[in-house]
Amino acid sequence: MIRYLLRRFGLALLTIWAISMVAFLIIQLPPGDYITTYISRLGEAGTSTSEQQLAILREQYGLDQPLWVQYGKWMSLVLQGQFGLSLLYVRPVADVVGERLALTMVVSIAALAFTWILAIPIGIYSAVRQYSIGDYVFTIVGFIGLAVPSFLLALVLLYLSFVYFGANIGGLFSPEFEDAPWSVAKLMDLLGHLPIPALVLGSAGTAQLVRVLRANLLDELRKPYVTTARAKGLSEQVLISKYPVRVALNPFASTIGFVFPTIVSGSIIISTVLSLPTVGPVLLAALQAQDMFLAGAIVLLLGVMTVIGTFVSDLILAWLDPRVRRARAA
Repeated sequence: MIRYLLRRFGLALLTIWAISMVAFLIIQLPPGDYITTYISRLGEAGTSTSEQQLAILREQYGLDQPLWVQYGKWMSLVLQGQFGLSLLYVRPVADVVGERLALTMVVSIAALAFTWILAIPIGIYSAVRQYSIGDYVFTIVGFIGLAVPSFLLALVLLYLSFVYFGANIGGLFSPEFEDAPWSVAKLMDLLGHLPIPALVLGSAGTAQLVRVLRANLLDELRKPYVTTARAKGLSEQVLISKYPVRVALNPFASTIGFVFPTIVSGSIIISTVLSLPTVGPVLLAALQAQDMFLAGAIVLLLGVMTVIGTFVSDLILAWLDPRVRRARAA
């Protein structure tokens, strides 16, 4: 098991290195280079830059040297926590991403908690009470959740709240708290705005996980070890929670690899519709404006989080399912 984990960790480092190369290629895709675009934007704003400043920037990023040298300089800056200067915001990339990262994580974790808190008990109930009225109701609601796009649900909620309640549910703060310093009142305002983004972001995932958990649990309940446990007099509640549910939770663990980057980026379209101050709209704006360093840094961050999430997912799967531990030990 330890040897397997060490091998997975080595592959994770290799994957992160490959992702860094892809992110660097994204930076190099637009015509010209960083300085060319920077000068163009300053010219549009009516600002000039001295040759000395341009020479310092070219030397800092090695833009007059071969690509492999530029990649080495960029990676050395990344390892120091310096991702370059955002052309769109004219600020360090670390500052642009950092100020939105905390709120992004809050929104995504709230959506994840909403998904798991609803999906696990509903999936268990639907499997244990198969073909009951409750099972049919949850099945219909689940299919509706899978069929309705999340951004459409966001638009409907925005419309209904404004027309019938005269309230704007967009954003994470009320107008008076948007630029206010952090306080207990601002925190309570944030918590009051979280349910709608969590509902919209988690609706499709909840419906999908309910169907997956129900199918997996039904499959486990039909296996011989469950029949044997019942024959030995084990109570139904203990039997279901101790063995079949634990194995049926594998899909929840296996999706962690996709959850980690979502915590960083959030849903781009939904965040744009609901005016959420998350990293997702920043990535969209960076791609539209060809802000190479900002887009490359976010892509690199998403890739790293995907690798970390996959590694954590492997650990949780090995803990949940003894069959996984035995297969990997062999």
